[in-house]
Amino acid sequence: MQINSDFSQTAALQLNHYNWRTTPQVGVQRVMLDRIGGEKARATTVVRYAPGSTFPNHSHPGGEEVLVLSGIFSDQSGDYSQGWYLRNPPGSSHAPSSLGGTTIFVKLWQMSLTEATHTRINTNDSANWVKENNYHICPLYQDKGEVTQLIKLTPHQCAPHHLIGQKAIELFVLTGSIFHNKLEYKEGSWLRVPSNKQTLIKAGNKNATIYLKVGNFKNIS
Repeated sequence: MQINSDFSQTAALQLNHYNWRTTPQVGVQRVMLDRIGGEKARATTVVRYAPGSTFPNHSHPGGEEVLVLSGIFSDQSGDYSQGWYLRNPPGSSHAPSSLGGTTIFVKLWQMSLTEATHTRINTNDSANWVKENNYHICPLYQDKGEVTQLIKLTPHQCAPHHLIGQKAIELFVLTGSIFHNKLEYKEGSWLRVPSNKQTLIKAGNKNATIYLKVGNFKNIS
């Protein structure tokens, strides 16, 4: 399966265009944002668990990245409410579930195979935020090929050019809205822009919070 698999092109999806699809697991639905492969795929997805949904224990050979958008997501390591960021390295395994239901933003097979650390960050904790060049930033992960963080933008504020520059970016709008090339992306929208495209990102009329990944995505395992 190939969905938004050409990383030389801009790709985007607005919340009002979500196409929820059933998964092999009862009670679990997903919106495929980008995907290369079948059930074992390099994928970026929004996943929705109905209350009481469970997944059997399974492994992630290419790693897994999770941001909890709503509800409570659970696995053997704990219970994670809205705002928690989880990073499970290649070769890890778990049995996820949600007693009351949850929606999560998930990325699979997009980590360096040398990554070995489990990460758990509560982005609701102010201690995990720093102020840098007039931006409030919650660092999530960084290595030579990737920088991932949450950024809070004030109305009409541009995303940090010193970070983005002409690099490839991917973002998910958590609150508020942002503009890219005069198009507005509201809460729940996903946007991926290649390095050869203009990447001026600007908040709308209200405060905005975005998940932002900067890196060379097509070369990530």
